[in-house]
Amino acid sequence: MLGLSVERLRADMNRLLALLFHQGVLDEQFLQLQQLQDESSPNFVSEVVNIYFHESEKLLRNLRALLVDKEFSDYKKMGTHLNQFMGSSSSIGAQRIRNVCVAFRAASDQNNRAGCIRALELLEYEYCYLKNKLHELFQIEQQRILAATVRYPMQQQHHQQQQQQQPNNP
Repeated sequence: MLGLSVERLRADMNRLLALLFHQGVLDEQFLQLQQLQDESSPNFVSEVVNIYFHESEKLLRNLRALLVDKEFSDYKKMGTHLNQFMGSSSSIGAQRIRNVCVAFRAASDQNNRAGCIRALELLEYEYCYLKNKLHELFQIEQQRILAATVRYPMQQQHHQQQQQQQPNNP
């Protein structure tokens, strides 16, 4: 029974990932990031993504602060923040966020304040969506890992009985 829940959780993870790829939220770079995770660093992806979230929130605050200022005219500084956001988003496979950053950068290059404000709103929406979905994915993954490692007394007894029933092959 416990094995079924591990498989169900794995299927839930795969369905959620498939949805995020189908929606264009993530790209193949996220898969490459996952391939770097192993037994020696079982939380590698979540740690990298959490650093990304921390840095992204700073960048979003900086972008919002620039646009709130009525006298704003430093589009070059905005472009620097957007380049950082594009790079870090690309490195974790956050495709839709990277694409919004590209459009935001185009508005910034044209000194289009209204376009920048619209792009920032979309960027914040996409960021929240990604953060919520990856948080959900990591929760399912942690449940799967826990379910795979926990053995209840009845399960241990069943496992021992199976081992005793198997013939020894010298």
